[in-house]
Amino acid sequence: MTVLAGATACGEDSSAPSEVTLLTHDSFTLPDSVLEAFRTETGLTLKVVKSGDAGQLASTVSLTPGSPKADAVFGIDNTFASRPIEAGALESYRSPAAANGADDYAVPDSNNELTAVDRGDVCLNVDDMWYRRNNQAPPTSLRDLRDPRYAAQAALLDPSTSSPGMAFLLTTIGVFPQGWQDYWKTVSAGGADIVAGWEIAYNQLFTAGEGKGDKPIVLSYASSPAATPGTSAILDSCFRQVEYVGVLKGAKNSDGARKLVDFMLTPTVQEALPDSMYVYPVQQGTKLPDGWAQRAPVPTSTVNLPPAYIAANREVWLQQWRDAVGR
Repeated sequence: MTVLAGATACGEDSSAPSEVTLLTHDSFTLPDSVLEAFRTETGLTLKVVKSGDAGQLASTVSLTPGSPKADAVFGIDNTFASRPIEAGALESYRSPAAANGADDYAVPDSNNELTAVDRGDVCLNVDDMWYRRNNQAPPTSLRDLRDPRYAAQAALLDPSTSSPGMAFLLTTIGVFPQGWQDYWKTVSAGGADIVAGWEIAYNQLFTAGEGKGDKPIVLSYASSPAATPGTSAILDSCFRQVEYVGVLKGAKNSDGARKLVDFMLTPTVQEALPDSMYVYPVQQGTKLPDGWAQRAPVPTSTVNLPPAYIAANREVWLQQWRDAVGR
């Protein structure tokens, strides 16, 4: 548990809540100046509690309806959104600011239990510099991974332990509705590495990552090349991943949680998201960092399956995936 904002200003009503607690995933980060702005605007200290990846976060929230571990939650994505909604773990709240973009990414057939904050398109990334140095042609489509030359060069993610891994599984289901299991059998037999999480794949195995590994193809995000020069995303392999914020039902400070939802849609937060978490803001008119649009172009088309459809089939798909790759 980490306190990320300063103490509450003196002179406030001691009977009023002085802090709001946010449950989120391990990758959550915003600049201290942004968190200080929340304290300045609301008088509330923001306390952040991290709880694994998006899947673990959704499970934690879903298992504690009415008795939450925090006041608000951020980081549940569209692959898991229906789980806490169906569990009755979230309070309905629509921020007035949502009309300026967030509403465009609302969970279908919901009652404003979750509010979109950002989108990050999960795509295959390639190390273009590696291919130039080795005088090889890089893959241009996820279909190319059926060639064992490329499969053996790829670091992919286990969908049962990784949110982007689940997103890529859903991509293959969307692209190959009748043949996705054969796709995975072929890619796995071709020698693709399938690891538990993004940190291992990108920072240890990827040739352009911190660890300078030996895999020039990795599953990451369309925005990752903005942080890693010399790489690019394969834009036909993308799944739109939307992250949400919501008020937890039974929260001790539900008013503060609603203020936090509002704050996540302000320009202060929205403009900080690209550099902080390498995701795109959802609010219209948000200024992007210089060169971002060129280094991290938004895919022109993405796979986007309804959350309820994902929820109804997730466990069956995961078992079929395990059978396909021999796990």
